[in-house]
Amino acid sequence: APMPGMVVTVAVKVGQLVKKGDPLLSLEAMKMETMLSADRDAVVHAIHVRAGETINARDLMVELH
Repeated sequence: APMPGMVVTVAVKVGQLVKKGDPLLSLEAMKMETMLSADRDAVVHAIHVRAGETINARDLMVELH
C-alpha cells in the first residue's frame, strides 16, 4: 500500500488475467479514494486483503505473476 488506509473494493480474483492499467483495488485514505492499477500485464496470483480491512503503508495486498 502506498499509505495507511482502508480497502474499499477488491476488483480482481485469483487467476484473473489483468492488463497494464486495469483496476486491482481501491483504498480510502485521508478521506480520498484511490484506485490502484496493475503496473503490467499479469495473472493475479494471490489477494491478501478484503474490502473493509485496514492496511498499513507497505502492506502486500495483491501478488501478480
